[in-house]
Amino acid sequence: MLANPHKYVVAGYAPSVRAALAEAFDMPVGTNCQGRINTALRYLGFDKVFDVNCSADFTIMEEANELVERIRNGGVLPMFTSCCPGWITHIQKNYPQLLPNLSSCKSPQQMFGALVKHIFSKLSGVAPEDIFVVTIMPCTAKKGEKRRTFTEGLADVDAVITTRELAALCKENGILLNELSDSEPDKPFGEYTGAGMIFGATGGVMEAALRTAVNILDPDAPFSPLEFVQVRGLDGVKSAVYSVGGKKLNVAVVNGLANVNKLCEAVARGEADYQFIEVMTCPGGCVMGGGQPIRATIVKHKAEIAAARANVLYSADRVMPNRRSHNNASLVKLYSDYIGEPCGEEAHKLLHTHYRATPKYVKE
Repeated sequence: MLANPHKYVVAGYAPSVRAALAEAFDMPVGTNCQGRINTALRYLGFDKVFDVNCSADFTIMEEANELVERIRNGGVLPMFTSCCPGWITHIQKNYPQLLPNLSSCKSPQQMFGALVKHIFSKLSGVAPEDIFVVTIMPCTAKKGEKRRTFTEGLADVDAVITTRELAALCKENGILLNELSDSEPDKPFGEYTGAGMIFGATGGVMEAALRTAVNILDPDAPFSPLEFVQVRGLDGVKSAVYSVGGKKLNVAVVNGLANVNKLCEAVARGEADYQFIEVMTCPGGCVMGGGQPIRATIVKHKAEIAAARANVLYSADRVMPNRRSHNNASLVKLYSDYIGEPCGEEAHKLLHTHYRATPKYVKE
């Protein structure tokens, strides 16, 4: 497709890719190489280089507003996050009774494709069917996820490559990441906040959503917290209680499939008193996804690798001029010009989906 003159090829990469790709080029664990990724993708021939951090901000806008709507209007609680495709497959097969608890939001990857094909196409004048969307992900399950959602008859995402596959593609083309200079992503889907950045670490989606949800629930509060440190870290299950607008907000963060199962069983029995639960099936979250560079344990212990990669995201968040998704200027303008209100009619068409139970075992 990069060599096809009739296709406009667009790239977007997930938050945790920038925290790990450098390792494939013998750079230290914990190196943030996002600027070099932009340069490498342009050398490879992509027509536009965007950042999935931006669509992570869109995910937060939709997810936070959905959570607030459920809390205010007696919706199904607790609400589960829906950005991990491994988790979506797991709940569809093993806990179909909990599907009403899932957020209806598409993942940032699928939102990215829908936004590019149906909004960027208007901005650029390129027909949606001529745009080929490629995402670079830390997760092998994202390859299957691209077949899940369509908008107006077009697949949201056309191709998914992993962090390791991007490294291989660069090397095949003589592009050495450690020798590149930094460059910026393209607009408008290259502008993002610190909230979008931290998605790749376990607890990051929860913290990002809370930064916006707390603001919606209690807009007159004199101080709205930026950091919710209780949901950070590599523990398999984390929980916290926050007081928002005179009400208690109970949240939980779970990563690793064994921990996911225990929490799902508790929710199914009505024993989990939470309003919002973040779920990631990979221990440590996306930074330790199955498509990330593989480090021998003799080089570094897995927990140290996860912590170093997560620190890339949290460190970048701390220096961002805007750290809440609803302060993303490009996002605000795109809602105003094309989408309307979060969780509105156009937002549901572009940015939301639905789920169904699937058999545990399918004979091919």
